[in-house]
Amino acid sequence: MILEHIDSPADLRALTPDELDVLSQEIREFIVDAVTHTGGHLGSNLGVVELTLALHRTFDSPRDLLLWDTGHQAYVHKLVTGRRDAFTHLRQEDGLSGYPNRTESEHDWVENSHASTILSYAHGMATAFELQGKDRRVVAVIGDGALTGGMAYEALNNLGHSGKRVVIVLNDNGRSYAPTVSQLSLSLTHLRLSPAYVQARQRLRHLLRELPGVGELAYSGIHGLTSALREVVTPHTFFEALGIRYVGPIDGHDIAGVEQALANAAEWEGPIVVHVLTQKGRGYAPAEEDDVQRLHDVKVKAPERPVLGGPDAATTSTTPALQNASLSIGGSDIAAGAPVTTYTHAFTRALLLHAEADPRVVAITAAMPGPTGLLPFEARFPERFIDVGIAEQHAVTSAAGMAMAGLRPVVAVYSTFFSRAFDQANLDVGLHKLPVVLVLDRAGITGDDGPSHHGVLDMALCLSIPGMTVFAPSSAPEVEAMLATALTLDGPAVIRFPKTPAPPVGPGAVGTGLEARLVRQGDGSVCILAVGKMLGAAMAAAERLDAEGIDVTVWDPRVVSHPDPAMLIDAGRHALVLTLEDGVRQGGAGMFLGDALKASLPIGACPPIVHRGVPRAYLAQGRPDRILARLGLDEDGVVRSVRESLADLQHPAELRSSVQRPGSDLQA
Repeated sequence: MILEHIDSPADLRALTPDELDVLSQEIREFIVDAVTHTGGHLGSNLGVVELTLALHRTFDSPRDLLLWDTGHQAYVHKLVTGRRDAFTHLRQEDGLSGYPNRTESEHDWVENSHASTILSYAHGMATAFELQGKDRRVVAVIGDGALTGGMAYEALNNLGHSGKRVVIVLNDNGRSYAPTVSQLSLSLTHLRLSPAYVQARQRLRHLLRELPGVGELAYSGIHGLTSALREVVTPHTFFEALGIRYVGPIDGHDIAGVEQALANAAEWEGPIVVHVLTQKGRGYAPAEEDDVQRLHDVKVKAPERPVLGGPDAATTSTTPALQNASLSIGGSDIAAGAPVTTYTHAFTRALLLHAEADPRVVAITAAMPGPTGLLPFEARFPERFIDVGIAEQHAVTSAAGMAMAGLRPVVAVYSTFFSRAFDQANLDVGLHKLPVVLVLDRAGITGDDGPSHHGVLDMALCLSIPGMTVFAPSSAPEVEAMLATALTLDGPAVIRFPKTPAPPVGPGAVGTGLEARLVRQGDGSVCILAVGKMLGAAMAAAERLDAEGIDVTVWDPRVVSHPDPAMLIDAGRHALVLTLEDGVRQGGAGMFLGDALKASLPIGACPPIVHRGVPRAYLAQGRPDRILARLGLDEDGVVRSVRESLADLQHPAELRSSVQRPGSDLQA
């Protein structure tokens, strides 16, 4: 196999065209096999195989900078830069990151998983090299929908204005900017890229202008003719209006053609867009046939390990197929009457029910209808579904306008991406007290996507917005109950939940309205306020502690922004209060509830409060349960926190002079 001998980009340059074709096939087989076992981004990487090979054959990484936006399309880049063996632990704890990672390789520059940012990085790097007199090329690959983000256009404007030398590779896989393709445009692209053509054109223009009497007229006529022709055959107008040269579109699976285009573009003295057309999911039939997601993000349910091949497997001529794989592709298609197994499924079902009953309900997302559970809504109510692309800021402010005009908008995005739209949620929605419901999926510790995807800031951010009602469901049925309440409010609300499986709950184990829920009544020694999914760890710990003679009270706050007076009164009667959350501890739910508890009691009457949450740190990828265990946010950690805190109460002088343990905060 050729792939076995590729350990660095230099190994690619001696390969023949036929060997490159074989290598492309082997890479696709390798990626399908790897993602089948570990999960990961499949379709986007199958689409950039030839493009990546051409990039590394044309440019000299890491001297030349290859930057990826978004980074989930960099698996092939990782393969050809010496990380082949690490794919057995792709997106696993202490394993290979699912995105470029500066700690993994000198070929990685940006951990880029939030889309539409890479052109800004490129502008900054090109500026730095120019100021330092360094001759290093900056190449930014943007696509897979990232050009729908407004930040990309801000960067394009600055690149064009500054004239910095950046090669922008627009990977158009049908999920972003897609102009008409014709044989004529392809031919003219090759012509316009040719340095000889550019030089000859400049000489011709100079000669025409020197003609006695008619020079300017002749020049204007030729220039007008060529400009009109280009208007017809190439979509260059937008980019070149910004001062950025445009060439394309080019077949992104033609390695020789892409190499020629890149080599010529590298000689351009300013910013230039090389537009390549690729097929997301190329070479793997299930991905090619998935019109919506193209097997974008494949999830493998632990601990099962799927088996490749088999007589019943769907196969293609180039890649093995997935068989017996326990996969969740991109999200939440949910059939009527299907069992609810995740928080997302519960949201999907509840939203459909409310939309059936209320024509004012509209759903908005930012390029993630599948993962957030909105595909069934789109199928049922296409005219009331809006996907704004990678533009969370616009999504939230647009929802504000809809609410002002009488609609009931529901905005569904990942928790980690909500941070992009905090200003809009605060001043466009919150300041105007508008009834916009924000649904934040993948809240808390998410696991395999690493530090950029953990949704640990949303609680602290939303609790800082005046008038925002913050719901934290502890089970799937709670999502349905909370959405029903949120849609009746006169102001903004947020419902945040994790992507981990929802725990089963019995009849009656669901709260109502804005009330908290008493789940377990103890004897007055310890009270745990367990936010959202932390209820499971709290209840398991309470049962263990009961066997030790420590009778624990457990409350599910449900609505963190509106602490239930009954919960506060009961908590105030205990000797110790412990708050649990899977968001940041500083400024998070626990401290908010602690402040409310202290404010509800006479001065000096508040019991000690211990806050347990996520520390102020960037957490690498790993299984969510293992990460939570390391943070002391699992059953064992809660038991340990209660024991240690009760022991500390027996030695208050020592406690006051000691250094606080990481991740905890005891207040009097």
